Amino acid sequence: MAKLNQCTSTSKSAEWNLIKRFDSSEGNVAKFVYEKEKHGNTRPAIVESVLYRYPSYEARTVICCSTQSGCPMGCRFCGAGDYFVRSLTAEEIVDQAAHCIKETGITADKIEKLQIMFMSMGEPALNQKGLCGAIRQLNQIYPNARLLISTSAPDVSFQEIFDVSQEVETVGLQFSVHESTDEARAKLIPFAKKMNLQKIADTGSAWFRATGRKPFYNYCAHDGNSTPEDCDRLRALFDPAVWEATISVVCERNEGLPARNDHQLSLARNVANMLLERGFNTRVFDPAGQDDIGGGCGQLWYVQEKMQVLAPIGLAQPSVGHGLAKVHTPGNCATEKVA
Repeated sequence: MAKLNQCTSTSKSAEWNLIKRFDSSEGNVAKFVYEKEKHGNTRPAIVESVLYRYPSYEARTVICCSTQSGCPMGCRFCGAGDYFVRSLTAEEIVDQAAHCIKETGITADKIEKLQIMFMSMGEPALNQKGLCGAIRQLNQIYPNARLLISTSAPDVSFQEIFDVSQEVETVGLQFSVHESTDEARAKLIPFAKKMNLQKIADTGSAWFRATGRKPFYNYCAHDGNSTPEDCDRLRALFDPAVWEATISVVCERNEGLPARNDHQLSLARNVANMLLERGFNTRVFDPAGQDDIGGGCGQLWYVQEKMQVLAPIGLAQPSVGHGLAKVHTPGNCATEKVA
């Protein structure tokens, strides 16, 4: 297995002092680690973004950007869930996407399907100023890009997100649901001030009425939440006439533990089929680059190491999830798995 610290190139940009690139052996995914030094009253930052091509950049380019350095939500499946540094500015978010597009070697107007997703690190709804400012700028620079917000649903006003979604017609919205009961979800996402599943359903339905576009809910399938009863509960909460479903595999947050396996994919596909039978449009997301560069959502191996350096000197604060049991890929470290 290639080690993440074997970067393939370094560079810098207007917003970031150092950018490291890591290429997956699969050949279609690269991870970028962005670092900014402490400057005056501005705290340092370290974030990651991921660049995918399916199968070529011209056909489809997908970019996953960060909106915060670290994350206060504390999600136990996420490598950013233990520490928080700060929210990013709109310019710091835009610069990640711009750098990724530059790395494709082609201009954005040559890309048939361009997707920029705010789902790498951080909770977008807790940085709506930076997020919405970035969306407006990106829409001006890359009018052909679809812009997807992925949120774990903190219980805050979503008005700024609603406003920018009505203003920019290419904005999509996805809620990270992951469990079919509030009790199980509370163990997975320890952030206290979060929406319950019913409020997520209500908020997504309101967004659908405001925009005319269907929101998505994302569901990470594991051994404890992949039954017909789980799917029945999801169907009772989410109306297929309003919602679409994305089923994901669980990404392994620890370097050295393999994430992709037939069991995971089988779980995700079985859940997708059961939800399809219940009327949902479904898709299964199996991110590339998981096992050699940590290209899956929430893996963030390099950042986890850096946070261990920043925390003792007071530049990263423990999140609500710090010290709690971690969720691992089915088959890895089962004693730490929360289900």
